[in-house]
Amino acid sequence: MQSKHFGKRAVIAILARILVLAAVCLVPIFALAQTRPAAGPGSHQYWRVRLNQQLKLMGHRNWIAVVDSAYPLQTSAGIETIETNDDQLEVVKIVLGEIAKAKHVRPVVFTDAELKVVPENDARGVTAYREALSNLLAKDEPQSLPHEEIISKLDEAGKTFHILVLKTTLTIPYTSVFIRLDCGYWSADAEKRLREAMTAH
Repeated sequence: MQSKHFGKRAVIAILARILVLAAVCLVPIFALAQTRPAAGPGSHQYWRVRLNQQLKLMGHRNWIAVVDSAYPLQTSAGIETIETNDDQLEVVKIVLGEIAKAKHVRPVVFTDAELKVVPENDARGVTAYREALSNLLAKDEPQSLPHEEIISKLDEAGKTFHILVLKTTLTIPYTSVFIRLDCGYWSADAEKRLREAMTAH
């Protein structure tokens, strides 16, 4: 009988050791899961997290571009491209909203000149998109430039300054919205007066 009891105690002791060892091994795994960012590169909200991180660091001469699905992946070192998996107009709205909250920067908005003449029969939905975008950008007074000219500007700026490109799910051509950041507390008129004063001296 004693040997049976001893055998049971031995088995219980071994099982207890196994459970303790398993618990010790699982603690680092649970700790890693808790410290892992909630929105990683594969998550739906990653682009918003990245936007908020970058906007704090960005200033005048940096760009944020909200682009359609076929926008090319540029190779300049300073250009960061993120797939948002979101609606283009919604992304534009969120980006402009975040910039509006920032005290250090203001947006200078550019759109493709081609968008004005893209026909509905070649790009279904473009008419409704133009109207919605016009309403969204009404107070920002966007400037229109040829698409290739804007891409060249980003490519050149990306050699020296950081550019954040947010790709969306939109499949209508020439719908990208390009936002060049300018100083939020120093206007173009103030800069002009400063340059004139320097020249006078």
